[in-house]
Amino acid sequence: MEIEKRSSFPKEQIRYAVLTFFLAQGLCFSSWASRIPDIKDVFEVNYAFYWGLVLFLIPVGKFVAIPLAGYLVSRLGSRIMVQISILGYALSLFAIGTAFNIYMLGAFLFCFGVFWNLCDISLNTQGIGIERLYGRTIMASFHGGWSLAACFGALIGFIMIISGVQPFWHFSLITIIILLITLFGRKYLQNDIEPEPQEEKAEAPALTSFLKKPEILLIQLGIVGLFALVVESAMFDWSGVYFESVLQVPKSLQIGFLVFMVMMTAGRFLTNYAYHILGKQRVLQLAGAFIFIGFFTSALFAGLFGSMAIKVIVNSLGFMLVGLGISCMVPTIYSLVGAKSKTPVGIALTILSSISFIGSLIAPLLIGAISQAFNMKYAYMAVGVLGLCILLMTTFCKAFKVEEPKGK
Repeated sequence: MEIEKRSSFPKEQIRYAVLTFFLAQGLCFSSWASRIPDIKDVFEVNYAFYWGLVLFLIPVGKFVAIPLAGYLVSRLGSRIMVQISILGYALSLFAIGTAFNIYMLGAFLFCFGVFWNLCDISLNTQGIGIERLYGRTIMASFHGGWSLAACFGALIGFIMIISGVQPFWHFSLITIIILLITLFGRKYLQNDIEPEPQEEKAEAPALTSFLKKPEILLIQLGIVGLFALVVESAMFDWSGVYFESVLQVPKSLQIGFLVFMVMMTAGRFLTNYAYHILGKQRVLQLAGAFIFIGFFTSALFAGLFGSMAIKVIVNSLGFMLVGLGISCMVPTIYSLVGAKSKTPVGIALTILSSISFIGSLIAPLLIGAISQAFNMKYAYMAVGVLGLCILLMTTFCKAFKVEEPKGK
C-alpha cells in the first residue's frame, strides 16, 4: 500500500512524526528487555527451561499476529493500525508490570508479542509509503531511530535498576511517554491507497507458485536469518539473566544488555560505510566471526577472573562484539534479496521471513533447555556456534557471492 501524496502537512513533519513512533516502539521493547532479570526474580523462576517456556509466549504471540496483521492493515489501513498497535504494545508493557502470578505474566507476554508484530508491520507500511512520498530511500533512518531509542531505553532501564525502581513504576513511565507520543503524532499519520484489484489477482497465483518452489537463494538467506534471530533472542531476552546468574555481579554492574544495544546501534549506522569498504559478503563474514568470538569470549572467560571489575569488562567486550556482529545481519540479508532475487520483492520477503521466524520460536526453548541441563554459558556457546555457521555459509553459499566494492 502507498501513502497518499495529498496532505495538509509538509512531508518533513510527516516523516519526523512517523519517526517518533519508531522511537516509541524501540523504547517500549528495550524497557521490557532491560528488566527481564527483575521480572524473573519477582516470580522466583529458578528453572531456566521453565523461564524459556514463559519467554516462548512472546514469539508465539508474534507468530499469531502474522496473518492478523496482514488482514487488519489491509482492512483498517496502517494509519489506524499504528495507533492501535503502539497503544496495545505500551499497555501490554504496563500490564506486565502489574502481573501477580506467572499465568498472568504469560498472558501479557503473549499480548506483548501480538502487538509487537502488529506494530512492526503497520509502522513499516507507513515508512514504505513515506519513502514513496520522498521518492528516495529513507527507511534506514526509521530503523536507526528505533535502535537509538532502544539504546536509550536500555540506559533508562539500567538507571532504574541501580536506583531500585520497581518494574511497575518504570513501565508506567514508559507507557505515559508512548501515550503522549501517540496523542501528538497521530494527526501526521497518513491514509493508505489500496492496490488495484487486478494487481491482487495477478499476484495470487505467483505467490502460490513461489511458495511451492522458492528460490535456493531465498532458502539460504532465510537460514542465515534464522541463525541471526536466535542470536538476537539470546541477547534481547537472556543477556541480563546471563550477567545475573552466570557472572553473579551486583545490579549496579549488570550492563550486558546496555553495551550490547550501544554496539548494535553503532553498527547499524556504520553498515553502509562498511559495505563501501569491504562489500556485503565480507561484512557478513566479519559479522559471523564477531558473533562467534563474542559468545565464546563471554562463555569461556566467565569464571576465570576473581576480580569482579575484570570479569565485567571481559564479558562486556564479548557482548559488544556480538552487538556489532548482529547489527548488520537483517539489513544486509534484506538488501541481498532486493539485489539478487528473481522473485517479486513482497513474495521474497514473505518467504524469507517465514524461514527466519523459526529462529524466534526455537531460541527460548533451546537456550532454556541447555541452561537447565548444563549451564547458561554452554547455551551461549551453542548460540556462538551459529556465528561460525554464518561465517561458513556466507563464504561458500552462492547467495552471498556479490561484486567487490568499487572503492576502498
